[in-house]
Amino acid sequence: MPGSHNGSSSTKTMGVLTVGGLVAVTAYTVALGSNGWLWFGWVVLGLITLAMVATRSA
Repeated sequence: MPGSHNGSSSTKTMGVLTVGGLVAVTAYTVALGSNGWLWFGWVVLGLITLAMVATRSA
């Protein structure tokens, strides 16, 4: 089914972005100090990714 393939691809893309975002925010925190907005943004991105995974498997 084309629809499920596209959903799987976008979910994988979101997963990669979430992990990449975590690496970037962690590197920023180590180099320049913590920024609450960056961590908040990463948490929101992670929640969106989890929601996509949950809806895909439902």
